[in-house]
Amino acid sequence: MRQLLPAMTIIAVYSVALSWFFELFHIEISHNMAIHSILGIVLGLFLVFRTNGAYDRWWEGRKLWGGLVNTCRNFANKINAAIPEEKEDLKLFFQLYSNFVFAMKEHLREGVKMEEMEEIDETFMKELKASGHRPNYIVKRIFLRLNELHREGKIDGETLIILDNQVRELLDLLGGCERIKNSPIPYSYNMFLKKFIFIFITTLPIFIEDIFHWWTGAVVCLMFYILTSTELIAEEIEDPFGEDENDLPTDDLSHKIKANIKEVLID
Repeated sequence: MRQLLPAMTIIAVYSVALSWFFELFHIEISHNMAIHSILGIVLGLFLVFRTNGAYDRWWEGRKLWGGLVNTCRNFANKINAAIPEEKEDLKLFFQLYSNFVFAMKEHLREGVKMEEMEEIDETFMKELKASGHRPNYIVKRIFLRLNELHREGKIDGETLIILDNQVRELLDLLGGCERIKNSPIPYSYNMFLKKFIFIFITTLPIFIEDIFHWWTGAVVCLMFYILTSTELIAEEIEDPFGEDENDLPTDDLSHKIKANIKEVLID
């Protein structure tokens, strides 16, 4: 409502002025509302498609983050079973996985908060900060350590393959989120819908003034609020990885994953 209030005020003034003009000069226009009714149906279909498309992106993002939760839990349990005596390595994998989750969260927001990272050593933090794709760098470090454990004879080849598949899923999930992030709804489609709403609303008072008279402004404002609110909701949820109220709770999910894997690998 706060966002739409200025535009609603303009629409109300426009509609009331039009009603005043019609009433003052006793203008009665004989309309056939069939065309405007058909346009309303078409506009409704466009808005349904728009909202469904945006919600599909939101839900796909939620499924990918749900997959990340499961993947991290699975890896933690498997690596804990594979090297239960290697406390330093278990701690290292906890730090790397925790860092990946927080790096992925902020990577989808166009940046990484270094203060959220678990500090492993000075070299790691320096290389991580210099990296152009920080989640990818963390996965590289995970693969390197797993291969070192295999060469040291601490895990066998079969276990390495199982753990390798678990780690590979991290990049698959990240890639799915990047696909949503980097493939917005086409600009021309968004602009066409906004123009359609504008034309529909500005012509609506002409068609309904002889029915509602001085109530025309209220009716038009209500229609404007419903149509534009639907469009704004779709705009907000089509990129689900931000910090808006209706975006995915990726901050909470990141802390939940960190707590889950810490319980398995350290506590």
